[in-house]
Amino acid sequence: MAAAPRMAARANRAAEGVTRPPLRVLVAPDSFKGSLTSVEVARAIAAGWLRARPSDTVRLAPLADGGEGTLVAIEAAGGWTWRTSEAADPLGRPIRASWLAREDGAAAFVEMAQASGLSLVAAGERDATRATSRGTGDVLRAVLDAGIREIALGIGGSATTDGGAGLLRALGATVSDDLASVSLAGLDPRLAEVRLRIACDVTNPLLGADGAAAVYGPQKGATPDLVALLDARNARWADALEAATGRRERDTPGAGAAGGVGFGLLALGSRFASLRLEPGIDLVMAEAGFDAALADADLVITGEGRIDHQTAFGKTAMGVARRARAAGVACIAVGGGVTPDGIATLANVGAVAVPVSEGPGTVEQAMAAGAAPLERCGERVARLVGLDLD
Repeated sequence: MAAAPRMAARANRAAEGVTRPPLRVLVAPDSFKGSLTSVEVARAIAAGWLRARPSDTVRLAPLADGGEGTLVAIEAAGGWTWRTSEAADPLGRPIRASWLAREDGAAAFVEMAQASGLSLVAAGERDATRATSRGTGDVLRAVLDAGIREIALGIGGSATTDGGAGLLRALGATVSDDLASVSLAGLDPRLAEVRLRIACDVTNPLLGADGAAAVYGPQKGATPDLVALLDARNARWADALEAATGRRERDTPGAGAAGGVGFGLLALGSRFASLRLEPGIDLVMAEAGFDAALADADLVITGEGRIDHQTAFGKTAMGVARRARAAGVACIAVGGGVTPDGIATLANVGAVAVPVSEGPGTVEQAMAAGAAPLERCGERVARLVGLDLD
């Protein structure tokens, strides 16, 4: 259609009072790690969107994948209250760790990063051989003390590579310093009443080239020599714990999650009323009531700090995009950084990736910019959606 007729058609629609109905927009991002929580990201995108399209209905549904920031996203959905408990940090120092109790007192959500997270240890003090998961066990014990037996545990963002030995110690197991022997005689008997769901987004085994030490040890402070030492230590631990439980779990997908915490819990599977590993984003979506919110949306906007080749492996943007496609809802994903691989990955499930960045700059500069670029991105996307091209 030529420009003049097109403009005339728009004018006629306006004169006749024909307007497109307001959109129902669901904003469901992850955090931009090290910069903004998922709640802050969602609010920024929504603020920008409403500047451009104030008549739209915008609903916030901040999400996470089981790592750092998961509790913030879950609490934002409503129906949860904050609790704190004494725990040990990854280096054994006393801290107060937060967790969530459902308002009816029947369920809890625990985030490993709160007590055993990498963010709790400064870069210069990271010690991959010393770092312990005991603090997460401390929190789980506090949940049991509160009378709660339905527990969801997010195990992303850990600082540890101890195979879950520290966590088991906190729950009553006796473990030798070299992890070569273990007794479960003192294990907390209340575990038999617990239904545990573990948010886990990796499929690594415990040992070997794809195991916990080799793949994740370096980011936790392990040199190549220490990686070999940690893998050998976890092999001893696997021999001991599997002998004590009669369960071989070292090769189970997810056993290498959180430095082997996945393995430690899987090996104890028969000691729980029920225990299962679930994709982190799926577990968080279920707790946050995401599907019900999506069913009432015309468009969903998700996002995370970086959209790249790893987005395909259980990250929030991919989880949202898949749910949106299944529900027949359009999906846009905004990313602090967006690579061609990330664009292609999301395009494969019908979603469009949009970068937040407005020009060249470092990651540090982008993180320091705060929420303002996200607000402007939200406004740009809203204006694109609102273009009248007929």
